[in-house]
Amino acid sequence: MAHGAAKRIAQQNEQALRNLRLGMFIPTLLSAVFRLLFRRSSLPPSKGSLALYVVTYLPALFLSRYLERMGTVRRDPTTGALISPGEDLNQPGVTEWCFDILYVTWACQIGSGALGDWVWWFYLVIPLYAGYKLWSNFIGPMLGWSRGGSSQAAEGGGEKETVSKRQEKLRKRSERGDPRVRSVRK
Repeated sequence: MAHGAAKRIAQQNEQALRNLRLGMFIPTLLSAVFRLLFRRSSLPPSKGSLALYVVTYLPALFLSRYLERMGTVRRDPTTGALISPGEDLNQPGVTEWCFDILYVTWACQIGSGALGDWVWWFYLVIPLYAGYKLWSNFIGPMLGWSRGGSSQAAEGGGEKETVSKRQEKLRKRSERGDPRVRSVRK
């Protein structure tokens, strides 16, 4: 069963890496084509446009290489047998955020070619989201601020302790004095 999961991860990683390689090439090509078709007056691009493109392309290139290294499938060169499926590129967390940054970069590249350089303002979504996650997961809780603090106070009190059925049954047995239940003293 574990080998089947490794084969599945390997197949998904190979497909994701193919899409990633295409994704690094196609948005650049589409940006140039859209600039030729819709914004011929912006040719050649200004130094600011080129600088913005390069400054955003470098992190995308770094992240794509990182994801390629992480998700590359290793096979035996003679038999083609699977040695390692690589890290799962569908896992949540940092891997997911890397893909999100790439998608925003590609959308801004294509949009700037078709609509204009103002589309690069959407790139600010990345640091805004990072700031939100940093605040909600680290800074806010360290300062004692939680997301739902005011709604809990409005509902009339503290948190209710959730108890499983087994815990409830054991509590009732201990209240009756059942010898099978050992009471814990605080």
